[in-house]
Parts: sequence; structure tokens; C-alpha cells
Amino acid sequence: MGENDQQKSRSAQGTTALRLAVHWDAFVESPREYLRASWWWITGKKLRARMQWAPLLAQSPRAYRLWQRQVEQRDNAQPPPPQDGPTIRALVANGDGLEATLFSCESEGVPFNVIEDAKDLSQFTHAKGEWALPVRAGDRLATGAIAHYRALAASVGGTTQIIYADDDLICETSDHEKPHLKPDWNSELFRFHDYISGSALFRAEALSPLTNGQDDWIEALTTQALEVCREVGGKPVHIPRVLHHRRERPVPRLPLPSAATVEDGKKAPSVSVIVPTRNRLDLLRVCIEGVLSTQFPGELEVIVIDNGSDDPATLDYLQKLGEASVRVLHDDGPFDFAALNNRAVDHATGDLLCFLNNDIEITQPDWLSILAHQAMREDAGAVGARLLYPTGLIQHAGVVTGIGGAAAHAHRGLHPDEEGYFHRHRLPQFVSAVTAACMVISREKFDAVGGFDAERFAVSFNDVDLCLRLREKGWHTVYEPRATLVHHESVSRGFDRDPAGAARQARETRALQERWHTGFASSEEKPKSAEPYHHPGLSPLSERFSLRL
Repeated sequence: MGENDQQKSRSAQGTTALRLAVHWDAFVESPREYLRASWWWITGKKLRARMQWAPLLAQSPRAYRLWQRQVEQRDNAQPPPPQDGPTIRALVANGDGLEATLFSCESEGVPFNVIEDAKDLSQFTHAKGEWALPVRAGDRLATGAIAHYRALAASVGGTTQIIYADDDLICETSDHEKPHLKPDWNSELFRFHDYISGSALFRAEALSPLTNGQDDWIEALTTQALEVCREVGGKPVHIPRVLHHRRERPVPRLPLPSAATVEDGKKAPSVSVIVPTRNRLDLLRVCIEGVLSTQFPGELEVIVIDNGSDDPATLDYLQKLGEASVRVLHDDGPFDFAALNNRAVDHATGDLLCFLNNDIEITQPDWLSILAHQAMREDAGAVGARLLYPTGLIQHAGVVTGIGGAAAHAHRGLHPDEEGYFHRHRLPQFVSAVTAACMVISREKFDAVGGFDAERFAVSFNDVDLCLRLREKGWHTVYEPRATLVHHESVSRGFDRDPAGAARQARETRALQERWHTGFASSEEKPKSAEPYHHPGLSPLSERFSLRL
């Protein structure tokens, strides 16, 4: 065996040992959950087992080390990026840790200049064909960072002004921790979390001299470059690799202020709230009373679709609603969530449509104003709220496509006060989809995409499919956590555990995979289609944004 083969063998043995250690950590931390996943694996329910294991393994303090080793092995099997390309210059903010930062730049072969004040930047702006890499003192470049930046900078078009990468933190032992595997450009998320400054490359032509004494010239350069992006019709481009090791980085701005409701001088829109129901008076009464007590400045129309209720108390309540201010439509056909809502829209008169499950409990009077404010935006399609289980844990904080080979709710099971994944569950942002259990959308945009697809998605994934078709038209789906409601998920309808329900669920899952390529490309659980607001280094088997191990 040659020396190279021996090194590969030792590396493989080390990876195996580390993987076993991560599994041991997961077992010690959560033995019951780990054993449940093991039982599912033994009984052939391997996807369910993997989705149970994924977040458990990611909690191990050794998980990131194992993830890094996997990335290194993948990189060693691929050709390195070319070394030639445009000129890149590091602009290093003076401060503590400067020596380590400069050594890092030298190791990467990138020229650098130490910036004492914003006025020192004037000689590096408007330089044609060059790129500037602002770096804070104490931060370090990962091995190969400049080669990856240079390769992408050589291939992007002239509208690209910013290229940004992932980063992690340098801990006290000089090891690395807390990797931030970032989404592709998400301008709504960026309003609350600057995940670019200090880990991005800027086209020098986009930069202008700054005034002397600006507090944070790196953030000022980010603002400048983003403005040029908007002017030329471009957007920041993401390298999904950890290229920066940092001492500290910008944190999300919390707590969030309340969202505005209606802009000055504009008339509030009218809203039609559509609630499908069947029996379960206990749930329906709570939902409707919450809607009727909602504080909303515009006209509010409430439509209840009765899908074959036969409980006398429910029928009596529906009759009384019909005599009051609530419209009751009777539709006694088989349960078809998409078709029921589509037919109700034909009777709706509102500028905005609010689809609301009958098992939603409204806990804040301004929820609709917050969602409607977002839905009135020209660039917005569907808008969804944060939904909690009755236990107080998160049930829905946006939808990620590709999870489990289809789509799943983000951050499910997390407590709202936990940090989670960089506070993402607490920040308004663009997402691929939101649940129709509480969704607001303009009537015009709903009609423009033909409403819900009742033929392919009668019960499941009709909301995901709707949001993805809206995105094809250029409208973003918005997750808005400042509107938070309680969802007694599927209490009124039940779960699809009978053979007919399971078969329907399987059909609709296949339909989603065929139309939107959300299935796995191989046995390694690699999604066929990239999810722009997730990350290829995060597990497609976890709703918690866990490292892919």
C-alpha cells in the first residue's frame, strides 16, 4: 500500500470513529428518540428513521467537525478551482487580531491594504475589473477561499456586484464552531439580519468614496453595492461554502417592531376570510369568534364553507351565523380542500383572500392587518403567519421544499424563544411556500395563477404548489412571524392513516415531486432541485436546519 493509500485509509478510519462518536453523543443526549429511530430503521421505515436521526446527530458538539471532514473528502475528489481570474484585494479593518488576518491573506496569496479610516478607501473605488474583499481584523480566510471567489468572479455577468459566502466562528481553542450556512439572496431576511457584511466580495466599480469617520465602513460598502445591484437589475450571488472564519459577525435585530398596517394616504383593502369546516363546533366557534374580534381597518367578509356537517349543534350554529354577518356556503361533496376554497373564492368580494383553517385559534387582534400589509406589496404573492401548537411550540414557520423528498414546515417543534437557526423563525423573510392553514394573498394574483390545483393536490401540497407557481410569475412568498396564531393541526379532519388517505397522500407527494422536482436524486438523499432558502450543506431530512451528516 502506497503512502497516499495509507493516508486515505487513516482518513476513512478517522471519519468512521468520528461518526460513531456523533451517534454516541446523540444517544446519550436523547436516548428515547434515538432508540425510536433505530426501531423504525429495523422495521423498514428508513426515511422516518433518518428524519428522526438527522436533528439528533446535529446536536452533537462533534457534528461540525464531522461535517467539515465530509466536505474535505468531497473536495479532494474534485478538481480544485482555477487560480487565474480577476484581481482581488483584501481591505482589512485595523484592530485587534490584525496580524492573524494579514497572515491569512498572505497564505491565500491575495494583496491587502490595512484601512485605518473610511477615507483610506478612496484609492480602491471605481477600479475597473477589480474586486474588493473587506475583512475585519481578527477574521481569517479559509484555505482556498480566494480561488473560489476568483473562479466565480470570472464567470458572473456585469450585473453581479456582490458575491458572498458562508462563515463560521473561531472559538477559544482556535477550532471553528457555529457555521452559518446561508440562503441564496433573500432581501426580506436581510432587512433584519445582515448576513453579508464581512464575508463578501464587492465589484470595485460599484464602490464610491466614503466620508471620513463613518462608524462601520464595511456595512457602508455593503449598502452601496446593494444599491448598485438594484440599479442595474442584479442581485448578490452566493457561494455555498464556508470561506470565512470570524471572531464575530452581525446578529439579527431582535426583538422585532410591529409591522405597519396601511400606508399613509392609502385605503385599507377589503379582505374575504374563507373557513372550510365540517362539524367540530368546539373548534369552529373559537376560530370564528377570533375572526369577528379581529381589529382590521378595511372591510371584512367572513365566508364559512360547510362541507357536509351533520352534527345538530354545528348546524344550529351555522344557521345563526348565516343570520348574522357571516356568509355560510354549503358544499356536501367529498372533502377536497383545494376545490372547496376555489369555489368559495367565486363568491368572495374582497381585494385580498385569507384562507383559514377552522382549527386556527386567533391570539392577537392585529394578525390580519400585519399579513394584509405584506400581501399588498407589489412583489409579494402569498403571505403566511407563524403557527404554534397548543403546547406553544412552533408548528409552521414557512415551508422548505425537498425536506423528506417533498416539503415540510421549517423549525417545527422549536420553542419561539429559542435561538434555533440564527433566529430564522423570528424574522420576516422570503420562503418557498407557506401553509394555507393561514394564508393571505391578493385576489388578482390568486386568479392569475388559476387558484389551487384541485386535480393534482386535493388535500396535500396545494398550498406549496400555489406558492411555487406564484414564484414563477415573479411574486415572493413571505413568512411573517409578527402574526402568530395557534393551530390545532388536523384536529377537525384527522390524519391520513387509513388506506385510502395514505394512497391519496402518496399520489399527491408524487405529483409534487414530478412537477417541482422535490424528490431525492439518489439514495444519498440529495434533492433533485435546489431550495434557494435552505442550503445543500443542511440536511434534507431535518426541519430544523441541521447539518447534513
